[in-house]
Amino acid sequence: MAQRGAYDHGMRVVAVADTHLFHDARYAVPDGDVFVHAGDLCRRGDLDELAEAARWIAGLPHRHKLIVAGNHDWAFARPAEAARARALLGGAVYLEDSGVELDGLRCWGSPWQPAFHGWAFNLPRGDALRAVWARIPAGLDLLITHSPPAGIGDHAGWNDAARAGCAELRARLAVVAPRLHLFGHIHQDGGLWRVGATVHANVTSWECTRAPTVIDLEPGSVTPIVVPPARPDVP
Repeated sequence: MAQRGAYDHGMRVVAVADTHLFHDARYAVPDGDVFVHAGDLCRRGDLDELAEAARWIAGLPHRHKLIVAGNHDWAFARPAEAARARALLGGAVYLEDSGVELDGLRCWGSPWQPAFHGWAFNLPRGDALRAVWARIPAGLDLLITHSPPAGIGDHAGWNDAARAGCAELRARLAVVAPRLHLFGHIHQDGGLWRVGATVHANVTSWECTRAPTVIDLEPGSVTPIVVPPARPDVP
């Protein structure tokens, strides 16, 4: 792995999730060093839909692009289609319980979420999710999951009782403490939170009605640059 690189001088991360093919020329994605899609590129999740999303991502200017699947991205979850799905992404890096180092920036990604109506990458709460989160290593600069952790960016409605995050993920984060954790999945609760040593951000685009989240990740700091309002209709 590289000992020195661009990360010594900081990386600008531009992140979205839950675009669901609603991207078009009006959805402005600012430039940066790393583009992150934290899952739900698609609607039905077939290869044709994924190809459309991949063409959009290929046209973005970012030097590095990291992709994690979401519950709508079935092509990555189907054994007969998974290799073709990954190939469609071209130069973008697809992370599925795996990591990559970008000029010294240590990254890991995982697509799983607590089971809900039998979508892709669903697992039952408890031991099954605990096992996949146990693969997340310590010492990360950037963790990308589709699921939120329990109690952080996981309001699935407009009151505190409607939460959908993963308790097993929250427990693992307390152990490995990544510097920056990006996720999506819950459209209603975009935002940014600092919990312990980790900055968490729900980077949902809410079907491209919420702007990308922009964060500067430097060796000694994590600095939010653009954190759009949680609800697109509220300034």
